[in-house]
Amino acid sequence: MAVVSNLLALNRDLSVRSLSDLEPREMRVLLNIGSYMPIKAADIAYQSRIDSPNVSRAVKVLLAKKLIEAEPDPASKNIKYLTLTTLGLSLYKQLINTLEPRAQALESVLNDDEKKSFYACLIKIETKAEQLLAQQALSFVNQGVEIPADQKELLRWFKKTQSI
Repeated sequence: MAVVSNLLALNRDLSVRSLSDLEPREMRVLLNIGSYMPIKAADIAYQSRIDSPNVSRAVKVLLAKKLIEAEPDPASKNIKYLTLTTLGLSLYKQLINTLEPRAQALESVLNDDEKKSFYACLIKIETKAEQLLAQQALSFVNQGVEIPADQKELLRWFKKTQSI
């Protein structure tokens, strides 16, 4: 999985890289915003499993490049909803138009049953990986060890979907 992930890194694909000078982290956040807007940064972190500090860095870059806007929630001024600007929407569409054929080409090596099985296996592996990391973090917490913010976030993510 690591090899395939490295091969498919957004910054390795020249057709994707030629569209923008964004780093892969910013592209992933932009794609997430475009797919689910309006969306909170915390929801992006959870859905993409990018830790909050990295999502925040990406949001700052995207705001500075005027690719996204942040609108405060009327009920809570601490919460901001992220949406694409016209410029961001244009880039989002270009990215999607470049990435969709690649995804279709990759999926074409599997028949329908293999795809179903493959995605079911990926879900199982993701769930187990999340469980293992959360249990490890919890064991440190139970020993009285202060865990880093990314590990706390891992625990929060895991608790949203499972019980330890």
